[in-house]
Amino acid sequence: MLLKALIFDVDGTLAETEELHRQAFNESFAAFGLGWSWDPNLYRQLLQVTGGKERMRHFIETAQPPGAERALGHFAELHAEKTRRYGELARGGMLKPRPGVLRLIKEARAAGIKLAIATTTDPANVEALLQASFAPEAVSWFSVVGAGDVVPEKKPAPDVYLYVLQRLGCAPSEAIAFEDSENGILAARGAGLTVIATPSFYTDADDFSQAQMVLSDLGEEGRPCRQLVGKKLSGGTVTLMDLRDLAGRSEPADTGTK
Repeated sequence: MLLKALIFDVDGTLAETEELHRQAFNESFAAFGLGWSWDPNLYRQLLQVTGGKERMRHFIETAQPPGAERALGHFAELHAEKTRRYGELARGGMLKPRPGVLRLIKEARAAGIKLAIATTTDPANVEALLQASFAPEAVSWFSVVGAGDVVPEKKPAPDVYLYVLQRLGCAPSEAIAFEDSENGILAARGAGLTVIATPSFYTDADDFSQAQMVLSDLGEEGRPCRQLVGKKLSGGTVTLMDLRDLAGRSEPADTGTK
């Protein structure tokens, strides 16, 4: 199958970003005098709601914490503060690409395969991560960046993947998506894409049964990935040869896998 593009989710997929997001939320709550603090267990639950604005609004409306009305009255400012703080944390050099991600991106660029991003996070967060953790010019590596509110419905709806495919000029069978969460997998599969899943710290209990391949990461030379589900790789790393072989597959690898 002809492989034309690789489409990456961002948070948890390109890098383990969610702890910095959680820190940025908590710092922003404190800056606004709200006295809220999202611990890891609560944040794991809140991550089932995709999109930072949506996650925060869901918490306010369902938990009704003290200061909820004030927070809703300054909602845009509160979210902007969170985005600003996350950017500062990301630019502090605390985040590194997950194993194999930068290697595979470089290989794809050298082979003329297009790169794209399909994420629910704010475009400013994408830019901060790529510039600080990949390269100053890394945003330019991606032909299409589908991020934030570019589409009306966020994952698990397929909208952002359909948006990216249209702008890439690719059929779903000509691209592969990389995700770390159940919601992301459902979005990519809804757009007809083959999916490689690399569970992250906050998503390791998600259902990955709709992915065609589930791996610990993408693997580095001398540091092979662990293959959890799917056809055996040619080696301990995800290569373009593996991806060309996988492209266009419509059936999940194991409908019972979590």
